[in-house]
Amino acid sequence: MEIAWRVSAVTDPGLKRKENQDNFYLSPDQKLMVVADGMGGMKGGSRASRITVDTVAELWNTAPPTSDESPVLLEWLADAAYKANEAVFQAAAADPAVKDMGTTIVAAIHSRDGNLNIVHVGDSRAYMVRDEKAKVLTVDHSIVMEMLAKGKMNEDQLKASPFKHYLSRCIGHKKVVEADKTPVAIKPGDWIILASDGLSAVLKDHEIGEIASTCDSAQEVCNDLLSETLARGAPDNVTIIVASYVKVKEGASQLK
Repeated sequence: MEIAWRVSAVTDPGLKRKENQDNFYLSPDQKLMVVADGMGGMKGGSRASRITVDTVAELWNTAPPTSDESPVLLEWLADAAYKANEAVFQAAAADPAVKDMGTTIVAAIHSRDGNLNIVHVGDSRAYMVRDEKAKVLTVDHSIVMEMLAKGKMNEDQLKASPFKHYLSRCIGHKKVVEADKTPVAIKPGDWIILASDGLSAVLKDHEIGEIASTCDSAQEVCNDLLSETLARGAPDNVTIIVASYVKVKEGASQLK
């Protein structure tokens, strides 16, 4: 079954930050989606996230995946994250002013067989909203999430922890980084949301699902999620990419 999609995106500095250190990329055919959330000072964070999305975008344009099969797409994305890490690491080493810069990345590629192929490093997330419920598809690379997984912390302690934004893995801090790969089967009616932690720090998973389920378009989901985040104070930059899915009717062209 072929699935068509429409994609929209929005980014905002929030209400407490002077600079937006998030960056994102959507390929012209809307198959590739990338969100990067920078860190490391005013200059470093935005530079790291920009290097990352530019690296992935350049690879997409000059050396795209050789096939539409999920294993190939996942390997391509993981390699793109690896190359982005190299680029950020080298830029930081060459400029003392941004020596501590780094960034998260969550990226995904659609394939027309109904799969979405996700790679991530850090705590920017991918969500699926299906039947009015939001499911987190990625696992945050954070200190508190590792403690939660080991049973050393519960959900309430995680949310209250002053260390909840401390990452255990990111793009740019080490010479080599490992990206997690997540293939997901998509159905018509699903929403996929990629977002920096400016969203997840404010809205709970079930609230994201409830908001998306009241909307008719990807752009409306972006606008409503951002509006609610801003209404609650938006202490951080927030970037949201939303994809909506429908079944391709026989003889119809793919949505662009």
